[in-house]
Amino acid sequence: MNVVLATLNAKYIHTSLALRCLKAYCEGEFDADIAEYTIKDPPMTIAADLFRRKPDVIGFSCYIWNIEETIVVIDMLRKVLPDVTIVLGGPEVSYDTEQWMERLTAVDFIVMGEGEETFRDLLRELSGARKFHFVFGLAYRKDGRAIVNPGRPKLDLGALPSPYRFAEDVPSLANRVVYFETSRGCPFSCQFCLSSIEVGVRYFDMDRVKADINYLIDSGAKLIKFVDRTFNIKRDYALEMFRFLIDNHRGCVFQFEITADIMRPEVLDFLAEHAPPGVFRFEIGVQSTNDVTNLAVQRRQNWSKLVRTVTKVKESGKIDQHLDLIAGLPHEDYDTFRKTFNDVFALRPEELQLGFLKMLRGTGLRLDADKFGYVYMDRAPYEMLGNDLMPFADIVRIKRVEDVLEKYWNAHRMDRTIEYLVDKAYPSPFDFFQRFGDYWEERGWQRIGHQLEDLFARLWSFLRDDANPRLDPDVTLGLLKIDYFLQHKYKPRKIWWEERLDKDTWVAEMKSAAGRLGLDERELVKKAAVERLPFDYGVWVEEGRVDRARGTTIVVTYAGEGAPAQLLALPQPDGLAAGARITKG
Repeated sequence: MNVVLATLNAKYIHTSLALRCLKAYCEGEFDADIAEYTIKDPPMTIAADLFRRKPDVIGFSCYIWNIEETIVVIDMLRKVLPDVTIVLGGPEVSYDTEQWMERLTAVDFIVMGEGEETFRDLLRELSGARKFHFVFGLAYRKDGRAIVNPGRPKLDLGALPSPYRFAEDVPSLANRVVYFETSRGCPFSCQFCLSSIEVGVRYFDMDRVKADINYLIDSGAKLIKFVDRTFNIKRDYALEMFRFLIDNHRGCVFQFEITADIMRPEVLDFLAEHAPPGVFRFEIGVQSTNDVTNLAVQRRQNWSKLVRTVTKVKESGKIDQHLDLIAGLPHEDYDTFRKTFNDVFALRPEELQLGFLKMLRGTGLRLDADKFGYVYMDRAPYEMLGNDLMPFADIVRIKRVEDVLEKYWNAHRMDRTIEYLVDKAYPSPFDFFQRFGDYWEERGWQRIGHQLEDLFARLWSFLRDDANPRLDPDVTLGLLKIDYFLQHKYKPRKIWWEERLDKDTWVAEMKSAAGRLGLDERELVKKAAVERLPFDYGVWVEEGRVDRARGTTIVVTYAGEGAPAQLLALPQPDGLAAGARITKG
């Protein structure tokens, strides 16, 4: 049989671990080709490529982010390949399976749950006696009726072959994310998460895990993302893995999902002392800081211990942290979510991901949807549209927060400015992002693209129009200028602000800066941007207050590709006026 394993990834850089697990388990009996696409690829292009492969069996791995696009491709394939056997698997079709069989008449089989052994047994029956009722974990059709077999017992992880050693993957390892698992299962029972359905955690053999990681790194992998639901649930296992990765990373970066409030102090101390900067990234699901909400979704979380972990990791300066929030959980209205957002933003994670509750098939929260008055999308991704406490109007507003948060905090384009705005100029971080998000929406900017200078100009436009008495325009504009200059690797050709130093003042500043820095004036003109601020930037950085007794000459120098821009803040000499002559540019 010609077997093709296919999926539509969210992005090209992603890879499908599921397909590789299936391929590895079938090897020796059945050869399977892997065909990966993205949800942005035209369905005709995907169907044409699969048609070209002349498959007898096509297996699709299905998730909430790709199921609807996959269905379009399946319907096309059924018309052009009427005899092909189409199999679906993955978490999206492992629940409500009978409904999927009824809806998707073009599909022949669905593999539920862990798929390695079930898919291999299905291929055996397709090439043999075709006694599908013997295959645990399989749904199939008989006499036009959907039959759903009993589920399969958990697999022995020690019996699974490695999915990481296919020669055809090696050429692209350096340019894609490698997904890796050291365990399966989750010890927690969060009712919005599919992982809560499987009780218990099983681990792969440590020596095998280390050998596979060494192979991937030796073969060129640059980013390995562990898919374990709680990487640090077993302290000794996690500590041994951290130690191994520190000793063997060779420039590779590793990303983990951790539960912060159970991270042991000795593990934190070890990481603070030994972790190389930039090699580890932590993803931490906070979701909510509202105790009533966490109780309702059976989520155990010790906020003070979580804060301790995130703070200690941040203070080490070695590990970037990505913290997740979910808007729309039970017992959380707009005001309590505002508090959750501000609680988590106060930790200043490198990235704060604001997501919206998805009523996933098979989860307890979807089963209890009526209890909380949930309404949600009928099709994937099943995002909630409102509940008894958070109507759709509030969801829409919070989505505006998400939009500008992503552009202005997570992208780290203007950290100095945003830190000032959220800490000093607005009542809270949430209030700033909400007011700015509302302004962004009112002007229709969400429907048009933007260049870097547009993002700065739009923020400045909002700040001028917002009439916020706590805002110091001189400080704000000065910080925006500094952030803008530092976002470039080469001296920018365009600036977005209207007030510019006139030529005589600019020449005088250049000469003064060159003399004070001991640099050649002509070289400085080519490789530096110069601007004057009407306040003492050094006092601002050190003391957080505005001193207008003298200004600052800002010099940003550029060394070119691969080197960050350098900021020099030169206090203006005594007797030199803080205010510069300006022209409208």
